[in-house]
Amino acid sequence: MGDRRPRRRLVAALAAGGLLFGTAACGSGSNSAGSSDPNTLEVWTRSDPDSAATYNRVFAAFTKKTGIKIDHQPVMNFDQQLQSRASIRDLPDVLVNDTALMGSYQAQGLLEPIDPASVAGHDQIDAKTWATTVGIDGTHYGIPYSRQAMTLMVRKDWREKLGLPQPKTWADMLTLAKAFADDDPDGDGKKDTYGMVVPGSAQNGYAAWWSASYLWQGGARIIEPTRSGGYRPVIDSDAAVRTVTWLKNNLFCSADHGVVQPGAITAVTSTATNFQDGNAGMYLTGPYNITSFDKDLGKDKYEVLQAPAGPAGSQVLAEGENIYFGARTGKAAQEQALAAFMISPEGQRLAMTGKNQPVVRIPVNTTLDAAAVRHDPRWGVVQKAYTDGSVQFPNAPAFAPVKQDTADALNAIFTYCGSDVRSSLKELNDTLAGDLKDQDLLK
Repeated sequence: MGDRRPRRRLVAALAAGGLLFGTAACGSGSNSAGSSDPNTLEVWTRSDPDSAATYNRVFAAFTKKTGIKIDHQPVMNFDQQLQSRASIRDLPDVLVNDTALMGSYQAQGLLEPIDPASVAGHDQIDAKTWATTVGIDGTHYGIPYSRQAMTLMVRKDWREKLGLPQPKTWADMLTLAKAFADDDPDGDGKKDTYGMVVPGSAQNGYAAWWSASYLWQGGARIIEPTRSGGYRPVIDSDAAVRTVTWLKNNLFCSADHGVVQPGAITAVTSTATNFQDGNAGMYLTGPYNITSFDKDLGKDKYEVLQAPAGPAGSQVLAEGENIYFGARTGKAAQEQALAAFMISPEGQRLAMTGKNQPVVRIPVNTTLDAAAVRHDPRWGVVQKAYTDGSVQFPNAPAFAPVKQDTADALNAIFTYCGSDVRSSLKELNDTLAGDLKDQDLLK
């Protein structure tokens, strides 16, 4: 069924993400404060008011230090607004957004190439992290700013009440999930608790995002680079079949009540609130939730653990944000100065601390230790997960259609318990081949 996925699916995905522009739309030209004033940078961040306040602290310190002003635009509907600005050939000077968007942005000509050596302090970022900013053509198009990796949040009070150990393997995790569902860990005499939270909806690719860590732990990948400079789909591997079968049979199609929360198959992160609501015992998620979980649950009630190991280990999905320079805005020196400050120990500390939501989770600056900066050993678990065992989605290609097609297929497998996993993943593999062919990357 790979031929059912024509080029219009890629076009639709890029249009929905605000990325369907020609390179001619990316010059300088200028009515915004950031474009007209040579000593002012217009900087866009994808942030809500709480995280925007943290960015404002960082930018205020930069302006005090350098005299360069920042016109900060916190944008939630980021890609759609970026489309609008590109259409009038007036990009922001600097963008801070997800690492996974780099390939899509670069393919549309929105980004200025970057020479790492032009940014002071570039040598304080390790080679593994710098490598995630390299495009298809071998050129860097981003500067690493923040990284994070998934960890397992567990209700420590429930686990200790039931006398069970911290989970080290998938089998341990499943045992704990069943106990949380069946053994009344909250002591109210009712069967109203659930083992784990799963945002399993296909919407916005959530099923692929959540499943990725399990795929890595099972020894599987979605796509992989080839020696000829392209990519190939590998989601129909034996390792992927085994992993998806395990997830389907033990979490979504299990006869055991409450292993996952009700409605997991249609849940997204904004609706999968059972952990912080106090009726689910585990959640494999990102560390950005630590701040809100501390407020909603209390930091004494839960623990942050390394993800339990699958057959191939305990690797987890890594994500993060890059600093991008808008194509040809003509302010290279000022942009480089801002990037240098943002990756410096001072800039990274400011972005990790304070009363508002931190915008740097794991520092890219290798002179810093997340646990020491925050005086919180839980962040050491997150940093170790990133450093020792994490895999990012490939971000040199435009990954959005790959992620969405993977989510659609996984969600269908988890929804229809009679589905055949091997044939479904073979069909997905053919679909992903179409995604890569659309980008001239199936090599």
